Amino acid sequence: MSTVNTEKLSSARFAEATDAFVEEFTASVGFDQRMAQQDIQGSLAHAAMLCKIGILTEQDLADIQRGLAQISGEIERGEFVWSIKQEDVHMNIEARLTDLIGIAGKKLHTGRSRNDQVATDIRLYLRDDIATILGQLKRLQLALLDKAEQEAETIMPGFTHLQVAQPVTFGHHLMAWFEMLCRDQERLQDCLKRINIMPLGAAALAGTSYPIDRHLTAELLGFSRPSFNSLDSVSDRDFAIEFAATGSLIMMHLSRFSEELVLWASAQFDFIDIPDAFCTGSSIMPQKKNPDVPELVRGKSGRVTGHLMSLLMLMKSQPLAYNKDNQEDKEPLFDTADTLINCLRAFADMMPHVKAKRQNMYQSAKRGFATATDLADYLVRKGMAFRDAHEVVGLAVRLGLESGRDLSELSLAELQDFSSTISADVFDILKLEGSVAARNHIGGTAPAQVKQAVAAGRLLLAC
Repeated sequence: MSTVNTEKLSSARFAEATDAFVEEFTASVGFDQRMAQQDIQGSLAHAAMLCKIGILTEQDLADIQRGLAQISGEIERGEFVWSIKQEDVHMNIEARLTDLIGIAGKKLHTGRSRNDQVATDIRLYLRDDIATILGQLKRLQLALLDKAEQEAETIMPGFTHLQVAQPVTFGHHLMAWFEMLCRDQERLQDCLKRINIMPLGAAALAGTSYPIDRHLTAELLGFSRPSFNSLDSVSDRDFAIEFAATGSLIMMHLSRFSEELVLWASAQFDFIDIPDAFCTGSSIMPQKKNPDVPELVRGKSGRVTGHLMSLLMLMKSQPLAYNKDNQEDKEPLFDTADTLINCLRAFADMMPHVKAKRQNMYQSAKRGFATATDLADYLVRKGMAFRDAHEVVGLAVRLGLESGRDLSELSLAELQDFSSTISADVFDILKLEGSVAARNHIGGTAPAQVKQAVAAGRLLLAC
């Protein structure tokens, strides 16, 4: 004779108990329990709405509020007993609520389904995590602004193809990172607009026959509006994919920052010193100081990009409406959010303590003929065609390479051998300081422009 599983709230349809392995395989409570507080938040709003339309009595509502408050406390204190027999966070909380308050607990699910319930919980959860991510992002942005202001006049080589190209200031370079993060901030805020739409009330897929007030529920939960189509409401995960895509861009930026920090901290560059607190040593080589934090952040970027691919593949062939496949959306999302928060925090903690080795940066810029373009521009201003100027500078660079000298170290007579239009004023622009100062326009590397960019950045973050 078949055994009926009476431990599940949804068990009456089934004549046989769930296979033990299948029960464990299909359960999500092991990871979705982290949405418990959002689930309780959604249930409180749903209950208040049900009371307003007359489905619940005032006493029912009071009992539900009391029971959910107790459950919230149990979860916060680590006293709540989670059971895979109840499958997920929603059924675990509902079962405990029914144990605590009786029949009123069974009434709570009126007018909703786990399909719209989970879609709502995920949106509430991501909304909270985005607030945390934006907070850590702002900490890093402020750290970059402070460091850029300190290093507004610190000259370093700017690179293309990882070859010395033109001199820039370290402050200007840091502000390039700041600009990337500003775009990330905008994308997160824009993503939040589509996350902040409430699916609750869509029920399983077709809506409900009860006279629910979805606008009230949305208002109670702080959503901008209820969703417009019940089928799409329970099956949509575009918002999750968009969050993962935004997270992938943030991690790509952090990975680029990390790569530069790793290079700059190497003996070959020796541009910066990363504090000991963010590095480790070697088990065999006592002289080593490994930049583990930026290396690990660089590695974690691939993890987040992988989650984006996972979510895209998860959704690509699903018919409307909800399918069990969507249980697989949570772990990639949770890990994406956790990784973003932790990596941004690590960078925000580290960057204020990164020290520029200014003299090393300066000497490196001198070694790469970084002012060659300035000499070409000088000749053009004297009336020479750019291509001819390019040729003259190439000859001067060759002499510098052969004699082991920077362009600024060549004599006036030597330079005039390549072009008689060169005069003594050329040395004003061949010096690194002159080259950097000449880029004094919006977006330029001149120290004055860096300081203005920092001031504008502070105003932006203050808004």
